[in-house]
Amino acid sequence: MASSSSSLPIFLPLTLLLLISPALSLTCTSQTFTNNKLYSKCADLPVLSSFLHWTYDPANSTLSIAFIAPPSKTEGWIAWAINPKATGMVGSQTLLAYKKSDGSMDVKTLSISSYKDIVESKLSFDVWDTAAESSGGVYRLFAKLKVEKKTVNQVWQVGPSVTDGFPAKHDFLTPNLNAKGTLSLTGGTTTTTASGGSKMKKRNIHGILNAVSWGLLFPIGIIVARYLRAFPSADPAWFYLHIFCQVSGYAIGVAGWSTGIKLGSESKGVVYTHHRNIGIALFALATLQIFALFLRPKKEHKFRFYWNIYHHSLGYTILVLGIINVFKGLDILNPAKHWKSAYIIVIIALGAIALLLEAITWIVVLKRKSSKSTKPYDGFNNGQG
Repeated sequence: MASSSSSLPIFLPLTLLLLISPALSLTCTSQTFTNNKLYSKCADLPVLSSFLHWTYDPANSTLSIAFIAPPSKTEGWIAWAINPKATGMVGSQTLLAYKKSDGSMDVKTLSISSYKDIVESKLSFDVWDTAAESSGGVYRLFAKLKVEKKTVNQVWQVGPSVTDGFPAKHDFLTPNLNAKGTLSLTGGTTTTTASGGSKMKKRNIHGILNAVSWGLLFPIGIIVARYLRAFPSADPAWFYLHIFCQVSGYAIGVAGWSTGIKLGSESKGVVYTHHRNIGIALFALATLQIFALFLRPKKEHKFRFYWNIYHHSLGYTILVLGIINVFKGLDILNPAKHWKSAYIIVIIALGAIALLLEAITWIVVLKRKSSKSTKPYDGFNNGQG
């Protein structure tokens, strides 16, 4: 009795650990289905907390699958696809499971020729026995497919919502971009590529370069030119500092713009129209602004007034478009919240500095004008010159 009672404190924790361990280390081998369906193979997919179970019968080329994943939001969607020709989402033949407004689950078949051209249609291979279920915040997608090849390009994805049966765009974070690879139906192995991570690195470089150039250096250069020139002691230092900021910003901006063009060529079907168009406009306007330096008339030249109007108008246009496009880029990259907050703080700080300098400049200019004003009796002696 003494022996059994002394072992009880050790036995109870071990029993509890064995009971909860499946929940702590969920893998595909520990999963079961309400229909008690069994599959010969399964894989813990490397991203998006997803799992794939499958059985392949080479005799009749039938593939039975169960894809399991949590949607990115409560009423979102999950999708699993085979791409017959490529390794990405574009061109994939897709099965999409989602929850309808009445709470029931539904499965759609989608043909994705581009990220903008997603249509519900029959797939390029036969599909039957499609079904889906939801429990515990996880969706389960079931189907049978006619697949002739023993190795296929698989793609999987999760999204936030479905409106009128049409899936909303998923995130373009590293896990989403890496949700693809090859699947050996008979060997039971899956492989993924790291191209998504490499592409995300390029996207981050593109974002940093453009935030520094259009979003920081150009505004600072404009602040320098507008306010420091009012102080004679800052001449000609303000001019060289202005040129340094604008030329450096242009050089970095061209590098960022080139990176964006390269990313666009590598991401067929992924188009951010407004961000792209604003970027092209910025590059064109900034190029005109840089070349305008070589056509800058002297102060006393009769065309200097018109050149100033052109130069200032173009500069302020670049300022506004640059900041707008930085925010559009942040929305696309969707970085950690503190990065966007940090940029907002920097822009607010620059705006506050500009307002303060605006007030100081007007005070200086008005004082200067009042000290130089000419009254009717100034310079005269009782009407005599």
